Amino acid sequence: MGNRKRQNAEIIKEAKKNLTFAKLNNCPTSPRKMRLVADQLRGQGIANALSILKFSPKEASRRLEKLLLSAIANWQSKNEDKDFEQVSLFIKEIKVDSGSMLKRLRTAPQGRAHRIRKRSNHVTLVLGENNNIKD
Repeated sequence: MGNRKRQNAEIIKEAKKNLTFAKLNNCPTSPRKMRLVADQLRGQGIANALSILKFSPKEASRRLEKLLLSAIANWQSKNEDKDFEQVSLFIKEIKVDSGSMLKRLRTAPQGRAHRIRKRSNHVTLVLGENNNIKD
């Protein structure tokens, strides 16, 4: 690795130390369904996001609620000196990427078969601290 590339890698590594995130890999829900719920959460405060997820009827909201609680626990373990109630946390970034697909066959008329794609996704949730955001 060259010197410039190493320096850039060090800068990126230092910037990631200050971030708090949680990842959910290979979630057996289609990315499109997960994005519907994730788009409601982007930029929201933690209390508001938890209430949105709690009262949403979608299955994806249950998984995102567990992921958000995991990210909050990660933040608490990293910042033991700060009080959770006094720091205003918000969802800085939430990404839903496509995961692997299970390909199955369904029988069709006249001896044919149709392909069924069972999709999965990866979700990355990043928390940020801001005193200007109100829950």
